[in-house]
Amino acid sequence: MEQYLQLYGESAKTALGFFWKSGWAFVLGYFVSGMIQAFVPKKELTKYMGKGDFKSISLSTFFGAASSSCSFAALAAARSLVKKGAHFIAAVAFMFASTNLVIELGILIMIFLGWQFLAAEIIGGLVLIAISSLLIKWTYPESWLQAAREKVESEGDGLTEDFDWKERITSREGWQLAGHKFVNDWKMAWEDILIGFTIAGFVAVLVPESFWSTLFLADAQHLPNWLVTLENAAIAPFVAASTFIGSMGNIPLATVLNENGVLFAGIMGFIYSDLMVPPLVHINAKYYGWRVALYIAAVMFVSIVLTALILNGLFSFLDIVPESRRVVSEITQFKIDYTFWMNLGFVWLAGGLVWLHKKYIQEHEMKMMDMEGGGKIKKAAVYLFIAILVGGCVTFLMPAI
Repeated sequence: MEQYLQLYGESAKTALGFFWKSGWAFVLGYFVSGMIQAFVPKKELTKYMGKGDFKSISLSTFFGAASSSCSFAALAAARSLVKKGAHFIAAVAFMFASTNLVIELGILIMIFLGWQFLAAEIIGGLVLIAISSLLIKWTYPESWLQAAREKVESEGDGLTEDFDWKERITSREGWQLAGHKFVNDWKMAWEDILIGFTIAGFVAVLVPESFWSTLFLADAQHLPNWLVTLENAAIAPFVAASTFIGSMGNIPLATVLNENGVLFAGIMGFIYSDLMVPPLVHINAKYYGWRVALYIAAVMFVSIVLTALILNGLFSFLDIVPESRRVVSEITQFKIDYTFWMNLGFVWLAGGLVWLHKKYIQEHEMKMMDMEGGGKIKKAAVYLFIAILVGGCVTFLMPAI
C-alpha cells in the first residue's frame, strides 16, 4: 500500500512539475497571442480566402499562426471564416496553423523537447498544410461541402470588426482588449492543459517503458526500420485521439514518449494529431454534419502520417534527427533557477492583464465570450483531475509532515 501511495504522490508531483516548468511560457505565449488578436485587423483578410489557391492558403496560415492555440477556438474561428466566404481548403489550413504554428506551442516544445523539435514543428506545420490542401483539392466533395457551407451560413455570427491598428495600439481600450483576449484564451484552454498535464504526469511515472516499446515497436529489431517508422507515424494519431487532449496539453505527453524511445516520426505524428480527438470531431460534426467532419478527420490523418514520414526522411537525409531523450524527472524539478524567476515575473504580468480584462468587461458591460467546449463530461473530468492532484500532493507531502 505504501508503495502505491508513493507512486501516486510522485505522479502528482511530476504533473505539477510540468505546470511549474511551463507556467511563464503560457503567460508569454497568450500575452503575445492576445496582442496579435487585439491589434491585427482580420476583416480584410477574409476577403482573400475565398479560393483554394496559394494566396488564400498563405493568408489562412498567417491568420492561424496569429490566433489562439486552443483547439476548440481554432474550430470555432474556422467555422466563422467559412461563414465569411473562406474556402474549405483555407479553413483547414487555418485550423492546422492555429494549433501548430502559434508562439505559445513553440515555446512549450522548446522547453520540453528542445530546439530541434521546434524546428521540426515549424517545418512540418507548413508541410502539413501543403499536403492537406492538395488532398482536399484532389478529393473535393463539392456537394458535401456546399451543403455544409449552407448549414454554417444559416447559423451563428461570423468574425467581425475592422479598425486602424495604429490608433488602437496607442489607446487604453486597445490594451484592455488585449487583456480581455488573454483571459479569453486562458478560459478556452485551461481545461485541456490541466487534463493533459495531469495525464502526462501520471503516465510518466506509472506506465512502464515496456508498454511504449511494445506499442511503438521499439524493440522489434527483426523488422526493417522503414516499417517501424511507418507504424510509429500511423499509430501516433490514434494514441493522441485516445488521450482526448488538445494542442497545448499533449506536449508533456510527447516528452514522455520521447523519453521512452518512440521514434521521431511517431512523436511528430502525435503532436500534430490534436485536432483528431473525438470531442473536436464531434464539434465539427455539429458545425458541418458528420460526412464533412469525418472527411476532414480522414484528410487530417493522411496528412499527419505523410508529414511525419516526410519530416523523418528529410531530417534523416540531413542527419539532424532530434534525439534529445530528455528525462522527465529532470525537467519537472522544483528549484530556484531561471524558471522560478520567470514564473515570478510573469505572475505579475498575468495579474496586470487580468486587471485590464476586468476594466474591459466593466466598460463594455459584457460577459466572457462563450466558446465550444467539451461539455459536462469534460467539466466532470476537470474536477476529478483537480481532486486527484490535490490528493496526490497531500500524499507526497505526508512523509515530510
